[in-house]
Amino acid sequence: MDQTIKRNNQTIWNSVFVHVLLWGVIFILPYFFINEEQIFNWKPFLRSLPDMLGIMLVFYINYFVLIEKLLFKGKTKEYIICNIILIVGVTLLMSYMPIWLNKLIPEMRVFRRRRWGGIPVMHIIRNSTTLFLITGLSLAFKMTVRWFELDNERKELAKAKSEAELQNIKNQINPHFLLNTLNNIYALIEFDPPKARRAVVDLSKLLRHLLYDNNQTYVPLKQEAEFLRNYLDLMRIRLSDNVELKADFSYSESRNTLIPPLIFISLLENSFKHGISGDKSSFINVTLKEHPDGKVEFVCKNSYFPKSKKDKSGSGIGLDLVKRRLELLYPGSYNWETTIENDVYSTVLVIDSKKLMNDTKLLDSRR
Repeated sequence: MDQTIKRNNQTIWNSVFVHVLLWGVIFILPYFFINEEQIFNWKPFLRSLPDMLGIMLVFYINYFVLIEKLLFKGKTKEYIICNIILIVGVTLLMSYMPIWLNKLIPEMRVFRRRRWGGIPVMHIIRNSTTLFLITGLSLAFKMTVRWFELDNERKELAKAKSEAELQNIKNQINPHFLLNTLNNIYALIEFDPPKARRAVVDLSKLLRHLLYDNNQTYVPLKQEAEFLRNYLDLMRIRLSDNVELKADFSYSESRNTLIPPLIFISLLENSFKHGISGDKSSFINVTLKEHPDGKVEFVCKNSYFPKSKKDKSGSGIGLDLVKRRLELLYPGSYNWETTIENDVYSTVLVIDSKKLMNDTKLLDSRR
């Protein structure tokens, strides 16, 4: 909340600065260069004050009142009528004011031109034309500001929606992961209670990660790798001798590479679901590697024993959630491929974590 208020205040001050700078350049700066003998020419500046005040009056009545109250609410006819009345009134004011100033300050001699009805005709034409252009400028300026405001609102809404969707996905991942793990422990209890007890201990380590680390949007790669190791240790307990399980994790200890928590676990679960047979030789090979260019590569290859349609041991929701998270967190910055060849299932996920770190630094700088 404080950050939002601070950003709003900063936006207001930036807008005020732009307006002051704009009018200063248009109305004040030229009078520094009219006469080389004087730093600032006051007499021409005072003579132009009626025009300046009239232009600013039309601009800001449109900017703050007419455009907001009428045009943006679909009252186009009322907006045009009000502007005609405004321009006529301000034009007369701008034309009469120099005459009044001539009487109050005779030495200024503001206008000495042909007049009609006491009002300079060419001055009326010039002022009315100028004010119509100023009305268009005010509208263009307001529409530009409005576009930026709407664009920022859309971005904020999209960000809030993405964050809410990510949180919902993470809330689904935890029960899905726990359900699979508890099913594995339940299977162990029937034929090997000691292994089941060790599995409960390993599960407690995983739960610690889920409870304390999974609340963050991103976690260090090292931390996520440790979670995967604990999961593999838990799964090894229930594996028979005909299953070969290999894991190779390679990453930099010094580089603080960030990764979404539980982004790889569904891929690993899928390999145990489809890669193990009770009576045939099976294998699972897992590789997690961090490349020097900041890309993180996860490769999992396993023997492939597809489940039958009657097998309800898994709904497949895990992989769908992984894809949705990748689309939200790494749009255009990841590559995920799966292949099935010679009864070997292979999934390769490459994430550009360097782009994530750059985007995070940019976001922090804007805050």
